[in-house]
Amino acid sequence: MKKLFLLAIAIIGFSVSSNAQDIKFGFKGGLNFATLNGDNLQGNPDGRTGYHIGAVAQIGLAEKFALQPELLYSAQGVKDGDIDYINVPVLLKYKFAKIFSVEAGPQFGFVVNDNLDKAFGTTIVDIKAKNFDLSGAVGAGVEFGPFFGQLRYNFGVTNVFDVDNFDSKNSNFQVSVGYYIF
Repeated sequence: MKKLFLLAIAIIGFSVSSNAQDIKFGFKGGLNFATLNGDNLQGNPDGRTGYHIGAVAQIGLAEKFALQPELLYSAQGVKDGDIDYINVPVLLKYKFAKIFSVEAGPQFGFVVNDNLDKAFGTTIVDIKAKNFDLSGAVGAGVEFGPFFGQLRYNFGVTNVFDVDNFDSKNSNFQVSVGYYIF
């Protein structure tokens, strides 16, 4: 019984150490080119150039596939009105030609700062963003050793506001650079 227990621990330890080679963890940051899209957006607000920064993991699933969860602070919204989020994209990544990849998946956003009142003038008073935003994300990347770069487009699925006749969804193009620390 003792030998069987030690054998099970050895097998589990070997499995964990061999899978750890397929896990990368790092940090990334970059620029956001964000705006709001939708029907009945009055005043046609200009887009906002913001930033994003956070942590990224890459978990190997197969030879060319990986799961890439991230935790990002993202400054979005429009020129005269901020909506900042904690975004959690969970992307499926396909790697090809040794250094290139494409990625897609959902992104879950949680509002941490909402300063939209002045962006829409007096059309809607005290407008507030919903606390949660669901987006889709598609992108491409390149890796050179521990360094990586990514281009991504995030498109809103849910309305940003809970106001009748005010359809608006996030639209955000991101350019990122990052570094895997292990």
